[in-house]
Amino acid sequence: MQGPSPLRELTLARIRSFLREPEALFWTFGFPIIMAIGLGLAFRERPAERAAVGIERGSAAERFAPALRASPEVDVTVLSPDSAERALRKGDVAVLLAGRHTLAYRYDPARAESRSAQLIADRVVQRAGGATDRVPSIHDRERRPGGRYIDWVLPGLIGMNLMSTGMWGIGFGLVQMRQKKQLKRMSSTPMRRRDFLAAQILARLAFIALEVPPIVLFAWLAFGVKVQGSLAALALVVTLGAMTFAGLGLLASARARTIEGVSGLLNLVMLPMFVLSGVFFPATRYPDAIQPVVQALPLTALNDALRAIYNDALPISGYAVELAILAAWMITGFLLSLRFFRWQ
Repeated sequence: MQGPSPLRELTLARIRSFLREPEALFWTFGFPIIMAIGLGLAFRERPAERAAVGIERGSAAERFAPALRASPEVDVTVLSPDSAERALRKGDVAVLLAGRHTLAYRYDPARAESRSAQLIADRVVQRAGGATDRVPSIHDRERRPGGRYIDWVLPGLIGMNLMSTGMWGIGFGLVQMRQKKQLKRMSSTPMRRRDFLAAQILARLAFIALEVPPIVLFAWLAFGVKVQGSLAALALVVTLGAMTFAGLGLLASARARTIEGVSGLLNLVMLPMFVLSGVFFPATRYPDAIQPVVQALPLTALNDALRAIYNDALPISGYAVELAILAAWMITGFLLSLRFFRWQ
């Protein structure tokens, strides 16, 4: 009587082994579905976006405000000179209509949405003029820092890197120590749990000098991406972000016994932020219904704060809310990990 086929038994054994690996199951079946849902929400079919046009109050352009407001293609905001300058710098308006005696279009020609908004606004203005001659205008093309995609995406890449290295480094390290019984031996010493967990977060800061400056330097040398704001402010935000994700890494590994188990927890925490937090495209693309959740995520707060420094040179008051969100996540993660952490 012929016995079981070795090929069949080996195949079944490999299938059973695969099904016992939650991480492999997640990346095979869960990850594509979550990515499809996230990208589907971000790039869903939407009505055509209206051009964001600013008008400087008291300028020659203000007389065209009624015509621009009547156009379905334009979203008009009348701003004071200081507010108009700030809105143009931050990208809140794609083109600014100003000028004391002659209409002037101020925009960044490097931004596609600014060029498009200028053409739309000019078409409405010329139509509102009502005469055969064109309304005289001046084109003030201003190449503003932070207008390229690489300028926008780099802070997101730094934030993503801080999240990944912080959570994976802390999570894997603690679980490996637990598997090797190192934590069990440490528990017999007078060392306090609080000191041990705090040391993991502080040790994470030592790697920032090896992690972030090379990225910043390479982006500057290779692509001309410069930090427009304060380097001290950038260091503050990077430090707070690193501590935040180190705290979340502690929480994810507080009770995990195996590498597979902590991998599943880390993926569960990190993947939504990879998709939702505006790393590669703006988080504002998601529906308004989920924006409160998106804006409360720590990676969203970190990316927004980094971009406020990198591209907009804002003072600390300009991203104080983001700093508060990061601090809240850091404190919550540490306190919960202190509550649930076990040595073995």
